[in-house]
Amino acid sequence: MKRIVICLSILFFFEIPVLFAQENARYKIGLIDLMLLKRQKVSAITLAHELGADGLEVDMGGLGQRPTFDNKLSIDSIRDSYLKAAKENNIQFCSIAMTGYYAQSFCGRSEYQKSILDCITTMKELGVKTAFLPLGVQCDLRKNPSVRDSVVARLRWAGQQAQNASVVIGIETALDAKGDVQLLKEINSPGIKIYFNFSNPLKEGRDLYKELKILGKNNIAMIHASNKDSVWLQNDPQINMLKVKKTLDKMGWSGWLVIERSRDASKPKDVRGNYGANAAYLKSIFQ
Repeated sequence: MKRIVICLSILFFFEIPVLFAQENARYKIGLIDLMLLKRQKVSAITLAHELGADGLEVDMGGLGQRPTFDNKLSIDSIRDSYLKAAKENNIQFCSIAMTGYYAQSFCGRSEYQKSILDCITTMKELGVKTAFLPLGVQCDLRKNPSVRDSVVARLRWAGQQAQNASVVIGIETALDAKGDVQLLKEINSPGIKIYFNFSNPLKEGRDLYKELKILGKNNIAMIHASNKDSVWLQNDPQINMLKVKKTLDKMGWSGWLVIERSRDASKPKDVRGNYGANAAYLKSIFQ
C-alpha cells in the first residue's frame, strides 16, 4: 500500500509541472483552419488537437465584394460549438484571420470599416487577442507606393478600434524589417503590430534572423513559422530553426508560432502528414 502511495505521489509531482509548463509555454504552436482545408468548420479544432497543436488560427470567411466577411462565427449556435470543442480538445484560438484581404484591397475598398469591426467583435466573443490582416497584392507598398497614405490612415483607424477593444491587429506587408518599423512609426498605434512570416524575407534573399532582430520584441504580434511549399520544416535548407529560437530567446520574444505552409511538394493535400510533421518538429525545437 505504501509503495502505491509513493508511486502516485511521484507521478503527481512530475506530471503536474509538465502540464503547467505546457499551458504557460513561452512558445506555442498553432495551425490554420484554412490551410487544414476546414475554413470555419468546427472539425478543424479536433484535427488541430489530433495533430498535436496548441492552438488554431480561425478565418473570418470569404470576403469578395461583400461589405464584410461571410462569417459563420457571428451565429451564436456555431460560435458556442466552437467554444465547446476548444475546451474539450484543449485548443486555444490563437488568432482570427482576415485572409480575404489577400485578394481584396484593404487600401482601396470604399467600405472596409465594417469588416474590421466585425473581426474585433468575433475576437472578443472568442476571447482572442490577435487578428491577422494581410495587406495583399493591391496594397503592396513596394510596388504601389502611391497607396501608402491610404494604408497608413486606414491602419491608424483600425489600430484605434483595436486599442479600444484591448486587442492587436497583426499586419503582413511586403516590406523588409526596416520598412515595417518605419510603417509602424507612421501608423503610431499600439493596436497595430507586424504578423511576421518566415517566407517573406527568405523569398527575397534577406537574412531571416537579422530581420527578426531589426523588428524587435515589441513590434512582432505573432509569427507564421513556415516557408513556401516544397519540403517539411525539418528538411528545409533555408531555415535553421535552432538559430531562429536562439534569436527569439535573445530578443525576449514569446508567443505563437503558427504554421501556414511548408507542405511536401509531392503530397500537398496530405493535411495530416504535412501539418502533423511540421507541428511535431516545431514542438521539438521550441518546447
